[in-house]
Amino acid sequence: MQLAYSGGFKEAADTVAELEKAGLDLVWVAEAYGFDGASLMGYLAAKTETVQIASGILPIYTRTPTLLAMTAAGVDALSDGRCHLGLGASGPQVIEGFHGVKYDAQIGRTREIIEICRDVWAREDKLVHDGKHYQLPLPEGVGTGLGKPLKIIAHPVRPRIPIWIASLGPKNVQLTAEVADGWMPILFDPAKAKDVWGDDLAAGKAKRADDLDDLWITAGGVVAIGDDVKGVLDFVRPMVALYVGGMGARGKNFYNSLFQRYGYEAEAKLIQDLYLDGKKKEAAEAVPMEFLEAISLVGPEGYVKERLAAFAEAGVTHLNVNYIAPVGDQTPASVLSNLKEWAP
Repeated sequence: MQLAYSGGFKEAADTVAELEKAGLDLVWVAEAYGFDGASLMGYLAAKTETVQIASGILPIYTRTPTLLAMTAAGVDALSDGRCHLGLGASGPQVIEGFHGVKYDAQIGRTREIIEICRDVWAREDKLVHDGKHYQLPLPEGVGTGLGKPLKIIAHPVRPRIPIWIASLGPKNVQLTAEVADGWMPILFDPAKAKDVWGDDLAAGKAKRADDLDDLWITAGGVVAIGDDVKGVLDFVRPMVALYVGGMGARGKNFYNSLFQRYGYEAEAKLIQDLYLDGKKKEAAEAVPMEFLEAISLVGPEGYVKERLAAFAEAGVTHLNVNYIAPVGDQTPASVLSNLKEWAP
């Protein structure tokens, strides 16, 4: 599940601790431009015992590659080996607007960051990296000239921490399938995923190293189990409208491009125009019900089981439950237990 802490982070952490007892396997901790993700992950490590704690995501531009490695190793130590490092590029509005860092070379930087992280964790030798985007130590003539190769002082709990990449575009998905442990797509329609990403995943997997296991995929959506629960889908509308309409500028919105690749060209333009014109309610209303159903698990028990099978058939290994809407005497914990029981 994605950690939702609009009601307070400490309260959300208590909820995770309760859902852990019902079998929650992994929790994603977002950062965006709120509190930093690493602090929240460390707090979760102290409040939980078995749930895997993943960043979802830490942007690649806001920390040096070495600090990303150190942060993941620190959370991994605090949690006794339960950390997952989720990486992504975020977007230029956040990176250049909030952090003041140039948004460039997304794919090249991601590849080098992963190489550096794995070298840090393996701790086999002092850290040296001579890449296009990162040089460790800095080369002669750059800086003071006093930099020297170093090895992380602490001993990481694991020599290899799982790395997930949030990617949508063709080249980035290819990179993910080649070098990452897991892939974090968003707005995932299992019926259309192969048409949109199949070739890119295959191209990346063809270059995948032998020492990497099969690629994990996490995807899913809102869950509501009952005979009259379709109204829950309306709560998903603002989220989809935000991503498709507002997460980026015209011509530079990755989610809008994805929506078009799904075959919703006219709808993508309409939602974006409405959202950027300040008509957020109208933008949400313009999201097709067909799409809301495709990315969610909302309906009677039999239907939800069919949706679980559809996600599994599309290659999803980790069902991501964005939100649980209990019905009747259900609780989030009981719904979660049912999902684990019904999973193919």
